[in-house]
Amino acid sequence: MSRNLIILIFSAIVLMLFQVFVLKSFVLFGIGFCFLYVMFLLFLPQEIGFASAMVIGLVSGLIVDLFYNTLGIHAFACVLIMFLRPYWMKFNKPRSGYEINDLPMISNYGLGWFVTYALPLIFIHALTVFLIESGNRLIGLSILKALVTGFISLVFMIAIQYLFYSKAKR
Repeated sequence: MSRNLIILIFSAIVLMLFQVFVLKSFVLFGIGFCFLYVMFLLFLPQEIGFASAMVIGLVSGLIVDLFYNTLGIHAFACVLIMFLRPYWMKFNKPRSGYEINDLPMISNYGLGWFVTYALPLIFIHALTVFLIESGNRLIGLSILKALVTGFISLVFMIAIQYLFYSKAKR
């Protein structure tokens, strides 16, 4: 097993458990949530197949839906960002290009690149979840929730990367 695969599997397990048992009850002022499990999806290498990425997104979303009792909302949002991710990665290439088998993390491509890569995908995920949840009735509130949730999730993702992931390329 490669080192990156071990990192991804361990990250998936820890992030899913943390999401469903700790972050489920973490809500900031009733509008800010933390969807940290999305970090695992964002860390998938660029070389992963399109269909594989979609299946991984579906399974991870269904796991969260099972604990959040949201009937496929997270699954849909995860599949959507996994659908958009390869196109966004092509558009948002780092200056040096992508290295084969490198995970799209701060330690490999820098903080600036990671923010421009992750924030739009996190926002799309959160907006999708909140729009479906509200039934498209409270669009303004859904956008506010998505903005706050996207910011909180990104801050947590950055902090976790600086605390727990190696800085081998720096």
